[in-house]
Amino acid sequence: MRSYRKELWFNIPARRAFVNITPQIEECLRESGIKNGLLLCNAMHITASVFINDDESGLHLDYEAWLEKLAPHEPVSQYLHNRTGEDNGDAHLKRQVMGREVVVAITEGKLDFGTWEQIFYGEFDGRRKKRVLVKIIGE
Repeated sequence: MRSYRKELWFNIPARRAFVNITPQIEECLRESGIKNGLLLCNAMHITASVFINDDESGLHLDYEAWLEKLAPHEPVSQYLHNRTGEDNGDAHLKRQVMGREVVVAITEGKLDFGTWEQIFYGEFDGRRKKRVLVKIIGE
C-alpha cells in the first residue's frame, strides 16, 4: 500500500465562500499514482469546512441563507466565544454543521462520485491563509 499527502492553501478575501476544489483534488490523485483506495480531504482550520454536494449556484445561495439563519454573524455579542476578542463565533457553528472532511473511494484512478457530486471548500471566517489536507492511501 502507498500513501500520498499534500496541503492545499486558500486565502479567501471574503468572510464566507464556497469553492469547488474538485480539480485540485483530481490533480492530487493524478500525482499520487494511486488507482484504488481512499482519499481523505479535510479542512485544517476550525472555521472552514470540506463537503460534497452539487456545484449549482442556487444551492450555494441557499446554503448561505440557511447557515445565516442557523448562526447569524451579527450581533457578534450573542456568542460567548467572541468574548475572546474574536468575531467568528458563528463561523465555528457553521463549520460544525457543514463538516470537517470527506472521504471518497478511488476506483480505477478516479474519484468514485455519485451523479453531480463535487468537493467544496467552505470558508466561514476568511481573510487569512488556511489549509486543506489531502491524504490518499491505496495501490
